[in-house]
Amino acid sequence: MKDPRDIIIAPVVSEKSYALIETGVYTFKVSPKASKPEIRDAVEAIWGVEVLKVNTLNRNGKRKRTRGTNRIGTRPDTKRAIVTLAAGEIPLFEN
Repeated sequence: MKDPRDIIIAPVVSEKSYALIETGVYTFKVSPKASKPEIRDAVEAIWGVEVLKVNTLNRNGKRKRTRGTNRIGTRPDTKRAIVTLAAGEIPLFEN
């Protein structure tokens, strides 16, 4: 089994994700090769909560033009997981 911390990379910090946290839905950047059952097991193993469902989406990297040479490059592709909890909370940002 893979290490759960290799599957869950980072939480997504945005206004939309903060609005979803109030309803028990959390958004994470995950490994591009991770499957839904692996993401579910990783969240349950790290935080000890029960996951109701997992939705995933693949985001293509944006095309960016370099400054001096006008060449086109791309940012890396990312995968996100939107995790709905049955009950409980995940303490993401503790002081």
